[in-house]
Amino acid sequence: MNGFGKVAVLMGGRSAEREVSLRSGSLVLAALLRKGVDAHAFDPAERAVDALVQERFARAFIALHGRFGEDGTMQGALELLGIPYTGSGVMASALAMDKWRTKLVWQSCGVATPRCELLHADSDFAAVADRLGLPIMVKPANEGSSIGMSKVRSAAVLADAYALAARYDALIIAEQFIEGVELTAGILGRDTLPLIRLETPRDFYDYDAKYVANDTRYIIPCGLPAAAEATIRGEALRAFDALGCRGWGRVDAMLDRTGKPHFLEVNTSPGMTDHSLVPMAARHAGLSYDELCLRILEGAALQAGGGAHVG
Repeated sequence: MNGFGKVAVLMGGRSAEREVSLRSGSLVLAALLRKGVDAHAFDPAERAVDALVQERFARAFIALHGRFGEDGTMQGALELLGIPYTGSGVMASALAMDKWRTKLVWQSCGVATPRCELLHADSDFAAVADRLGLPIMVKPANEGSSIGMSKVRSAAVLADAYALAARYDALIIAEQFIEGVELTAGILGRDTLPLIRLETPRDFYDYDAKYVANDTRYIIPCGLPAAAEATIRGEALRAFDALGCRGWGRVDAMLDRTGKPHFLEVNTSPGMTDHSLVPMAARHAGLSYDELCLRILEGAALQAGGGAHVG
């Protein structure tokens, strides 16, 4: 009745973020059904993607997080199948999933991002600590939801942090920690949603702080002067555009003590759970969860038919 046809809500999948994706997808599915959309759950870990064609799905809402869903692989499959999908295309999804290569692109076009290095099993960890300064964030380059991530305050434990991250990815980065305020900017179409300031009593905004804890503080309005917030929102959109992203997403940043933002990463398929940030920002902007899901679905496209805006 909405003109969308039969819609697959892709959820679950095979990544380390499967459980979060199932939560996101179930809420998206319920919202679309409330809006009268002919929406159906589809878990690519349990069904072959060619079933999307066999069952005549007209569009796909991607509520997958992490590998095999957020990294360009599912986007490529949907391109081949000719099924319009939500969010960024193949190249931008793959690039944004790789935090190391995201930084290389940003550095090339002047988007501020913390200094970082690749880590290897035979790295001189003491020398890395000297170059980047302590504390250091150690991250698997291709994971989300802070999985495998550590905040390192001593060079002596850098090797242990590397070993933890290496359980999840072959590509590990050590990143300069920016002391300051943690901010996130939701992107919807060509609009940047109000910034959210994140505060947690934990060492950093880790998996539990994101999905489990009730002591994480989400501050919106974020408390910045209107002009400063507008500048950061504009820079967040530029960071999003630099990777070729489209549709919707979330850009994370740290604001240092001088008020300068340093961008950390882009999430091209952000969480849509009851703890998630994009729905929170949209609600503050006057957009209900159900309306947000509909807006995202309206943006579903094939890459060839709706290329990303390049700023």
